[in-house]
Amino acid sequence: MHESDNNACTEYNELSRRQFVTWSAGAALLATFVPPWLPKVVLAESYAANRDVIISIFMRGGADGLTLCAPFADPEYYTGRPTIAIPRPDSSSANKGIALDDRFAFPQAMSALVESFTAKDLLVVHGTGSVDSSRSHFDQQHFIEVGKPRDPTIVTGWLGRHLASTTPMRTNAPLRALGIANGLAQTLIGAPQALPIPSPANFGLVGNPATRQERTDWLKNDYLGTIDPVRSAAIDTSATMDLLKTINFAGYAPANGAVYPTGSFGASLRSAAALIKADIGVEAIQVDVGGWDTHSTQAPLTGSMFNTMTGFAGALGALYKDLIAVGAHSVTVVVVSEFGRNVRENGSMGTDHGRGNCMFVMGKNIAGGKVMTRNWTSLARENLESGNDLKVTIDHRDILAEIVKNRLTNDKLSFVFPDFVPTMRGATE
Repeated sequence: MHESDNNACTEYNELSRRQFVTWSAGAALLATFVPPWLPKVVLAESYAANRDVIISIFMRGGADGLTLCAPFADPEYYTGRPTIAIPRPDSSSANKGIALDDRFAFPQAMSALVESFTAKDLLVVHGTGSVDSSRSHFDQQHFIEVGKPRDPTIVTGWLGRHLASTTPMRTNAPLRALGIANGLAQTLIGAPQALPIPSPANFGLVGNPATRQERTDWLKNDYLGTIDPVRSAAIDTSATMDLLKTINFAGYAPANGAVYPTGSFGASLRSAAALIKADIGVEAIQVDVGGWDTHSTQAPLTGSMFNTMTGFAGALGALYKDLIAVGAHSVTVVVVSEFGRNVRENGSMGTDHGRGNCMFVMGKNIAGGKVMTRNWTSLARENLESGNDLKVTIDHRDILAEIVKNRLTNDKLSFVFPDFVPTMRGATE
């Protein structure tokens, strides 16, 4: 059940409520016998067996990148944040940051990601985001998910278009992509064989278990008489139900000593790992993690944001141990948020909507172990956008496009990111 976040703004709570209502309504209609895919896609032209599976994570609410990866070497950071800054790594504070280099540090709550960063499998890109200056949750989530700002004609997502323009990694796979949620995220709209599945372990018809098989058989036969795309969607959904039953989610044992934290995000990444290891042809997984709209009582050292970061980093760190560190599976993880937050804290010991942010990219073929920046300057007011915000100096689509081209082996970048010419930033190896 959706609950309001007392530290978040009205728009974020309303957007979360509307998403919950919309997605729940979709779930009531059998969670996708008619998934919102769109047929207006190009045909795939080539086959590539060596591309990665991608896990796309959206931090809903506008995560504070200046806490997630704190620029501790800049005195202006501490001037602007007298109560919520991450203490310098060379301080005596019990909550001191963990130095990543001579400029940036993780807070203690992000310590679970140090292993992947040290192994050079985690890249932090700072000063990134959308080129559009809107500070609206609704606008920026939409712009980032469709891969193009301010274009009302585009409704498909960038990851959906990637899948629509490539051949399946596994022929006849009934499920190429899923969003672990009650409704399909905009990022995946347009993808063939894509479904929203809130709990892969329990995907199927609701209602009386005693009549489930009988009802399933009736639906299969009934939809066989319909026309496409409804017929194909029904067949794929039914096949996905049968396929997921063959995976032992409940008994899944993570590798390499990984322990996923309790909570929905940890459970989602645990399910994602089980799906990828089952090798059923899934190519893309979308996961959301909320709670980042920190207008008041941000508390990154011991309170609210500390707990949110601990859960986020703990789950992502477990996924790294379980799936990526051992190198048995080719996986790339990308993490984005709609925008960063003001450089200076407000009067409620929180931060308001800003601009530039950081994003995370993880994988064995990612040029990790560094914090990528471009024209990074001090956080003095004269260097900030509108005197308040970190500037966006790296379009987040540069990083996504490089991953699409080099790790997903799709060179149709003008289709995946319309009217955008990316600059390759060296995010991949």
